[in-house]
Amino acid sequence: MTVTGLDHPGILAAVADALAANHANVLNISQTIMDEYFTMIVEIEFDESNVTVHDIQRSMTKAGEEARLVIRVQAEDLFRAMNRL
Repeated sequence: MTVTGLDHPGILAAVADALAANHANVLNISQTIMDEYFTMIVEIEFDESNVTVHDIQRSMTKAGEEARLVIRVQAEDLFRAMNRL
């Protein structure tokens, strides 16, 4: 999952709240602020028998819109295939 947008208070809270609402667990996280832009990469896991990646995508897109962020969620297999040489 990637999160980008202008830096402002509450970004981590918005992302964490949306993930918790979907019973998603954060496995790894990296973030930085470049000038006034916030960027974050998050590796998450969730029980696919309870929630689908599409459910997570919809929820995180909504959370991003509410927090003035762009949040993109993609399956690890797709990410690896896109970044393989």
